Amino acid sequence: MVQDSAQQAPSVTPATPARALLPAILPALAVGVISSLLLVGVEVAAEELEDVLWRTVPDALGIGRYSVAWMFVMLFATGVAVGLVVWKVPGHAGPDPATVGLDAPILPPVVLPGLLLAAALMLAGGPSLGPENPIIAVNVGLAVWLGGRLLPRAPGRIWPVLAEAATIGALFGTPVAAALVISEVLARQETRGLLWDNLFAPLTAATAGSLTVALIDHPSFDLNLPSIGRPGWSDLLAAIVVASVGALLGMCAVRAFPYVHGAFGRLRHPMLMLPAGGIVLGGLAALGGHLTLFKGLDEIAELAHDPDGWSAGEFAVMTVVKLAALLVAASCGFRGGRIFPAVFIGTALGLCAHALVSGVHPSVGVSAGVLGVLLAITRQGWISLFVAALLVASPGIIALLCVASLPAWLLVTGRPQMQLRQDGTSLR
Repeated sequence: MVQDSAQQAPSVTPATPARALLPAILPALAVGVISSLLLVGVEVAAEELEDVLWRTVPDALGIGRYSVAWMFVMLFATGVAVGLVVWKVPGHAGPDPATVGLDAPILPPVVLPGLLLAAALMLAGGPSLGPENPIIAVNVGLAVWLGGRLLPRAPGRIWPVLAEAATIGALFGTPVAAALVISEVLARQETRGLLWDNLFAPLTAATAGSLTVALIDHPSFDLNLPSIGRPGWSDLLAAIVVASVGALLGMCAVRAFPYVHGAFGRLRHPMLMLPAGGIVLGGLAALGGHLTLFKGLDEIAELAHDPDGWSAGEFAVMTVVKLAALLVAASCGFRGGRIFPAVFIGTALGLCAHALVSGVHPSVGVSAGVLGVLLAITRQGWISLFVAALLVASPGIIALLCVASLPAWLLVTGRPQMQLRQDGTSLR
């Protein structure tokens, strides 16, 4: 009987001893600081170049900063500049960005300078992509290269995880985002030890990255929207509807992604694909206005500053135009990520819902819209919930988002993702 009971008892996962975790602290701290400094450096350089291109030069020429003509010129010129980098710089600025997600490939060192340059030019020039994918890829490649030389006895697989966690922590200004993303990755893998044993080193790197950025740049994602107080049934209904609409809208772009990518791919050469994409983006900017340019974080702050400052029709146009701009920029070869533009799309959608139905609280509309769009674009539930809640500093919103995520997830799970295989077909 004793033996039978012992055989039936559930196995307990052994914990990793502290002495096995302690050696990872210093490498994780180093990776976190270096990764965050690289991110801040690229973003500062891009902002300085953006100021020259979009303010100094047009003012000197007597042209409107965001006139239709100047937007066409700048987006076409950005396509030419990035096309030259992809064509001529060693490494060709890395693989096709349509085939890469947050889980970055390990790139050789020769590729990294070109990828950094292409990302900085893109950020300054106005295409609707964020810095996350190329910066993560650069930090992963740099960590693997430096780590393999400085600490050759360390497990090679640790460096990509540390660099990804550090960069995500730096991007969002908190290690919580990295912990959520890494926990999703770990759930798909066979791991030894407890969850927090596996998260210890990545969380250390993410903490170092987020603290470094906080000390240097003081980032804030709170849009200062009105607090919802205690949510009611109408808020729950609004969150479910807006999140589901956001998920369906995002899936429209996901479905179109391989076809748009294939259309640009027929041009075959980066000096044709990227300038052509710039021309299309210029037309979209002329339609949607200058707020639909760039990665979108500064622009959503402007929208949230006056949520009643635009009509429902204007918000709808910005939503659709930004979605199309994200689709084009991600398809024609610009090096960038899709999370931050998706946040703008969800924000504009939520404010459109508020403008259409005054009973939809702007905080509920924005957070639910961002949740739905991000679920479709990223297919990562934790990061979608986290970013949506981060924009609205209201404890009551979290329960609404958790409920709203369920029907939205049913709309996107098992369907194509906004990432392609090497042959141009969609991942599932």
